[in-house]
This record gives sequence, C-alpha cells and structure tokens, in this order.
Amino acid sequence: MRAFRWAAVILACGLGSQIALADALSIETARGNIDVPRDLQKLVVFDIAALDTLNALGVSVAGTPEQVFVDYLKPVAKDAEKVGSLFEPDFEAINALQPDLIVAGGRSSKQVEALSEFAPTIDMTIWGDGLLTQAIARLHAYGSLFGKEDAAQELEDDLNSAVNALKAQSAGAGKALIVLTNGPKISVYGKGSRFGWLHTELGIEPAIEDVKSSTHGEAVSFEFIRDANPDWLIVIDRAAAIGQDAALAAETLDNKLVAETTAWKSGQVIFLDASKVYIAAGGYQSLMGTLAEISDAFQKAN
Repeated sequence: MRAFRWAAVILACGLGSQIALADALSIETARGNIDVPRDLQKLVVFDIAALDTLNALGVSVAGTPEQVFVDYLKPVAKDAEKVGSLFEPDFEAINALQPDLIVAGGRSSKQVEALSEFAPTIDMTIWGDGLLTQAIARLHAYGSLFGKEDAAQELEDDLNSAVNALKAQSAGAGKALIVLTNGPKISVYGKGSRFGWLHTELGIEPAIEDVKSSTHGEAVSFEFIRDANPDWLIVIDRAAAIGQDAALAAETLDNKLVAETTAWKSGQVIFLDASKVYIAAGGYQSLMGTLAEISDAFQKAN
C-alpha cells in the first residue's frame, strides 16, 4: 500500500520536481537539490559508485543489484536483498522490500521515474570531467543524510591528500594515452570523456589533445597508438570489468605496433583495476584505489 501512497505524492508534486516533505533534508543530486526524507531505515542502491561511498561511510544497505562486479562490495551485496540488475530493476522485489529511499545513478539513471513510484528516488550519477568534485559532493550528501558528516569530512581530507600527492607525481611524468580494450577492440579517451578526469583533475598530460569525446571513446587502430607514442599507457579492460570471457587487455595490446611506443618499451603500462574505474567510477574506495594504482606506477618509474 505504501508504494501506491508514495506514487500519489509523486503525481501530486509532478515527476522530476522537488519533493515537498515536512521533515526532509535538501541534498545535492545529479538533477539539482532534492528534498529527501530524514530517518532513513531501509535503503536500496542501484548505483555502484553510491554503494561504494555508502560502504566507506559505514551505511547499511537493504537492497542491491544482483551483480555489483567490484570485489570489495560483493559481501555487501551478499547480505542484501536482490532488486534486479544495474539496468533493469525488479519492481516486484522493490515493492516487497518497501524501502525508505532508492539511490540510482549512471546505468540506472533512466529508471529514476519508474523507481519513484515505489519510494523517494534520487539520481546520484557521477560522470566525466569534474568527477572528483561530483564525488566529494555525493560523499557529503550521504554524510548529511545518515548523520555521518564528520566521517565524510575525514574521507574527503584523505582523498584530497591522495589527489595532491598524485598531481605532484604527474608533473614531469610524461604524456599518457588512456586506452579501453573490449576483447580485440580498442578505443582511446581524452579530456571531456568519461575518463577525462585522469587528465584534467590529476594533471596527467595527454599524449593526444584532440581525442574525440564520446561515451564509448574514439575507436582507433594499433597504428594510432604507435603514432601517438605515449610515455604511458593507462589501460582499462572493459571485458574484465563486466566479467566477460574475452581476450585480456594485455593480450590485445601485445603486438609489434604497440611495442614500438615508449610506454611499452619502458614498461610504463598501467593496467587499472577496471571494475573500480569502469563500474564504480566516483565511488570513494574506487577513487582511492585508482589513485594508488597510478601513484605506485609513477613511483616505480623513478
């Protein structure tokens, strides 16, 4: 019955509009400031970056997608009710769970309106350039929602320290090319893309300035990588991130053309943990892990 009562409230307010509640807290979301009910007891989370940050804050979650893909979040999902996939919610399971709040974002952001018929739903998408700023804003929003403001500030302080340290390492480290492999296919990413924050917010100089900005990157040949001749290759293996049985990134890139680059000759190829940067991008633990992977590689090169 509560699902239908909530649907009535949504319809009265108009979908996409701010939710007028007597006892609510205004937080920043991907769609602007939204009023969210206080005293949340039962939370369903579809966005993996959100699940990552909530876990870092010690917030319990009642429902998650069946697959969360990130190893350190699998115990969280194991203890939670399954409410569908990243793209397709199980509305019957959600209705049975009767959550107080649903957190969507990224792959599930298109389901916000449908999910709002069952409980207050917020879109906490984090995307592209400005990713760090967005991630910190989400961190503090969750901190406010769950009374963990001090913990959120401590996490932000640690994140800022890691970012500043990596920026110092990036200066003079050389130029890098971000490559995503998907089995035998390859594409590259630059500023303004979903992975552009690695350049714009960490100070890693791009090997190519005019890479086409798009969700799926710019499809290129191995000759392109040879001619770009980066000092560093930062590699993200999409197939590995989503658990597909396909050629690994190291196998795809192991050819004569890539071998001609300074990066390959120098052993300066960073194979990022793809589940962190591809699936949970913007989550607190994901960010700290990715920063550590790049920092360790730069450190070893000195």
